[in-house]
This record gives sequence, structure tokens and C-alpha cells, in this order.
Amino acid sequence: MDDDQHLRSGGGREARRGSVGQAVDAAAGAEAVAGRQPPPVRAAVVSGASEAPTYPDLVRDLADRGLLTGRWRQVFEAVPRSRFVPADVWRQLPDRCEPVVGADAWLALVNSDEPVVTQLDDGAEGGPGIATSSNSMPSMVARMLGLLEVRDGMRVLEVGTGTGYVAALLCERLGDDLVHSVELDPVVARQAAEALAQSGYRPRLRVGDGEQPWPGLGPMDRLVATCALRYVPHTLLRQVRPGGIVVAPLAREFWSGALVQLRVQEDGTAVGPFRGGATYMPMRAHRVPDLHEVRGKGRARAAGLDPARLLDLGFALFAGARLPGVRLIHQAAGEGVQVWVTHGNGSAASAATGEEVWQYGPGFLWEEIEQTWWEYESAGRPGPEQFGLTVTDRGQHVWLRDPRAVIGPGRGQFPRRPSPAPRAQARVRGDHD
Repeated sequence: MDDDQHLRSGGGREARRGSVGQAVDAAAGAEAVAGRQPPPVRAAVVSGASEAPTYPDLVRDLADRGLLTGRWRQVFEAVPRSRFVPADVWRQLPDRCEPVVGADAWLALVNSDEPVVTQLDDGAEGGPGIATSSNSMPSMVARMLGLLEVRDGMRVLEVGTGTGYVAALLCERLGDDLVHSVELDPVVARQAAEALAQSGYRPRLRVGDGEQPWPGLGPMDRLVATCALRYVPHTLLRQVRPGGIVVAPLAREFWSGALVQLRVQEDGTAVGPFRGGATYMPMRAHRVPDLHEVRGKGRARAAGLDPARLLDLGFALFAGARLPGVRLIHQAAGEGVQVWVTHGNGSAASAATGEEVWQYGPGFLWEEIEQTWWEYESAGRPGPEQFGLTVTDRGQHVWLRDPRAVIGPGRGQFPRRPSPAPRAQARVRGDHD
């Protein structure tokens, strides 16, 4: 398929009983994080002794948590997730993707509030086992659809068709003719079109780059991205009418993923708040390596800050704006966490709870992080809901509490902590220690 090819899902409403997922369902009775992972080696098996969850149980749980109200609960009840999940899937674990074996295990995962990984390594054989497509957590789907604030008669564009589940929910809520969805991967797009057709939904589908305008589409009322963006392309905003809403997950370099709800302005810009955490697999054009390459000798010093504090989403939004270009990843380490931080200039730091900090390359990156934490505390340790984003044709910037209070690099409006006296370096590591 070429980039301009359109797909139309066929079939009528009565055809909804024939999906791949239902075949497995009958036999029985991601926002995954895309990271560097070894190949999956173990299979998930669910004991038949435990009572299998059901899709109505899942919908009831989402409603009890306040994520589904009114029409959206009816929509979720009408669109079983199993119709949009293929037979071969994986569960996302912190360090790998685990294949799911057996109809019971498949059904238990599908009817849970977990992402279901549906593709590894962009579909290539023999890859490292990195998740590249998924059926997202139902709770995250419910959150995003609620933030769209759709009303009858509104036209919606989805960027990232994936398995077709979100498109089906939108069709059930608004009607087929008002739903448009674009997917870059032609294999994924074809599978979604088939699942939608077998379930009786006929949205307008396209294979192509979702970052680029859809020719002849016209202004949309709402746009939702179901893949993570490093930034919100202005080309997306141009497809939404003034007053329209854009909901998208952003992949922040400073470890975090965050959901943003933007309202398009008359001048073509967009402004809106962050709406909590969201971890999605990135749009292919927005993928970046986990860390920069670092060389040089390591220098040890005492930690003035528990690295676990860096995993506060409010701080991550703040630090990401104050320290552009700094990447941070983390993993659990005993009772605490371990973090790795790098910058494009070759500086880096590694820290674990209760241990020394090791710094590499030029400068003192960990001191910059500690300084930024002090600024964050001085600002009252604001929660993520107090931050927002403005997008223009020149880029985007994060603000705190008011769109005019832009957070940027450098000294800016935040007080600086007096520089501590130089610390003695207790130990030195070599290039490969």
C-alpha cells in the first residue's frame, strides 16, 4: 500500500460476531513502554483454578472508577475489546515482552486493564523483542476519549489506528461517517480494517504518515493521537478547527509520558493543561535512543537527593523544561530506584537510592538536577495538573499555572541555590567501569 491509499471497512452491523479475538474467546468460553528489551523467553500462563475475568467486569470497574459515564459506558459495553485483539499477543513486563500462551491466558489479559502488545520490532522477524504496537489499557482509552469532550455530530481524526479498537468506540459513539483514522504500518492497518469490518464498523481509514495533513479532509472538531509524540506537530493543529480539541500523549525525554489536552485558538496556536501520566509507544518518526552515548572517567560524590524523588511527574515536567536535552531513564533497585541521566554534550550521571552518585564527561550534570529540584521545591512542588503546554508554528513550551508563566532553560524567574563548596572526588572510574 502507498501513503495515499485509503481503506474502507465493509460489512453491516450484523457482521459484528466474526472477529479474530472472538474465535479465541469462543475457544476459552500496549500503553506499553517501548524500550530496549531482550527477546521474550517465557510464556504467560493463567491457572484454570481462578475465575476468569469478563469484559462486563472490566467495564463495570472502569465505571466504578469514574472513567466511564453516561454514553461512554454504553459505548464500551457495546464494543468488546476481544474483537480487536489478535490471537498472537504479548504481555509487557518491565524488562521484556512475554508471549501469552493458551486461550485462558489470552482472555484473562484481554479482559484486564492492561495493555496488550500486538506487534514486536515493527513486524520484523528475529528482532530484539521491542513492543511496537499494542491495544492500549482500557482505562487510558477511557481517559483520552473523555478528554475529547465529543458531542453528537462532531468529526474526529485518530492518529494511530492500531488494532482498530478506539476507532470502533468512536464509531459506536458518533457514527461511522464522522470517524477518520490513519495508520502508518500497512500490515497493522489491514488487520484493523478487517477487525472493524467483521464488527460492522465502517470509518474512513487511511494508510499514511499521521504527522502529515490528510489531503482533502477538511477541518476536524477533535483529534486524538494514540501514539506518543515528542512534540505536537503544528501540521496536526492545522487539521482542527478553532475551538477544537487535541488530546495526545507526549513522550518526555526526562523519563515521563504525559497526556495533554489542547484547545486550538483562532490564530492557529493551541493551549491546554497536562492531564496526568500516559505511556504510549512513540510515533515512528518520534523515536529516540534511550540515552546519549557517554565516554570518560567516572567521578563519585555523595548524593544530595534521593533519585526516587525525580520520578514525581510534576518534577519531570518542570525539569524537562528547565533542562532541555537531558534524558533520564530509571528502573527499580531493591527498596529504591536507579536512574541514568545523559546530555548531548557527553555529560552523564548514575545514581541509586542510598548510594553515591557517579558523574561522567564534562560538567556536573547531577548538580544541575539537584539545583532544578530546589527550584521545583521553591515553586511549591506543583502537581502535574498545574502545568500546561502552548504549541505554535515555531515550537512548543511548557508553562506553570498560567500560559504566560513559561518555564525555560537558564536562570529565568526561578531563584538559584547558592553553589556548594567543591566536593572532593572520592573515587574515579575508567571509561568502561
